[in-house]
Amino acid sequence: MDKVKLRVKEILKEKGITQKEFAEKLGMTEVGLSKAINEEGNPPLKRLIEIADALEVEITELFATPKHSTFSCPKCGANLAITEV
Repeated sequence: MDKVKLRVKEILKEKGITQKEFAEKLGMTEVGLSKAINEEGNPPLKRLIEIADALEVEITELFATPKHSTFSCPKCGANLAITEV
């Protein structure tokens, strides 16, 4: 569910909401939010619906490919950004 985590972060940035503010909106701590999104790599549907509702987006938006993704180069270890054009 790394894609969901990246999309949530991206949507928060687009909306100008901090992770702390978003966690409070959901009634949890930042650590709780992180655990909810990362729940063994597979958050329950109920949690994803709550997150989408709080972000005021369709749940499918959480599974969309992030517009700005990063990855580590397997040869040099550098963090590289991929931007959708």
